[in-house]
Amino acid sequence: MIARLSHFLVTVGRNTQLLLIEVGRLSNLARHFLYWTFAAPLAGKQGLRRHSFVQQLIFMGNESVFIVFLVTASVGAVLALQAAYQLRQFGAVLYTGALVSVSMTRELGPIVTSIVIAGRVGASITAEIGTMKVQEEVDALTTMGIPPVPFLVVPRILAIAIMLPCLTALGDLIGIFGGYLIGISGLGLDSNLYLRQTFEALIPKDILTGIAKSFVFAILIGLISTYKGLSVEGGAEGVGRATTESVVLSIIAIIVSDCICTGVFYYIFP
Repeated sequence: MIARLSHFLVTVGRNTQLLLIEVGRLSNLARHFLYWTFAAPLAGKQGLRRHSFVQQLIFMGNESVFIVFLVTASVGAVLALQAAYQLRQFGAVLYTGALVSVSMTRELGPIVTSIVIAGRVGASITAEIGTMKVQEEVDALTTMGIPPVPFLVVPRILAIAIMLPCLTALGDLIGIFGGYLIGISGLGLDSNLYLRQTFEALIPKDILTGIAKSFVFAILIGLISTYKGLSVEGGAEGVGRATTESVVLSIIAIIVSDCICTGVFYYIFP
């Protein structure tokens, strides 16, 4: 019994130590990102590579629109059906639109969109940088006097920080539209009544808190995916392992930070 307890405590301590080391390295990358984004240009150094930045905007934004629309529309439709199932018991099916709109803008829109982007964009960032790392291209950049952070990290994090809130806003609209289609076609609700309930329930705080959350999620996804890419070791197998870890950690970070942000917004903006 004592031996098992001792082994358990040693395992917990070792994992905690590894976690703290990873958090410290991630924080160091965040510090370098802030320096090359804000301080370096003031010192006359080139921080943001504009061509790479534009490429990342196109990749993360334009090429992600379809999948975000598909997922958020489906979530909005399912949410309308589930809400109507419960509200029917109280004779309040007409409030389905209000529930869908508030749920999409405050919670489901930012979370679903961020998870989709973490799986699509975050994995791609980690795999791309990780492949460069194992092929020693990152070391070659350092040898040529090109710091890897402004060349590889800054454009990607800034691009995802801009595009994810935009995609979230569009995803909110599409999710509400998906609920609207279900409401008028599957639930038999009047179109004008549904739209009136939808927009009367929404207030600016609902939309802004969701957009603010998506910005936080974007920074976390960008930092985790670039960090995992730069820390790849072990060839192709290491790239695959780092890509998987990147997606898993990004999703965990999204859910945990959503809990924290929701609590902060609840008490600061009741």
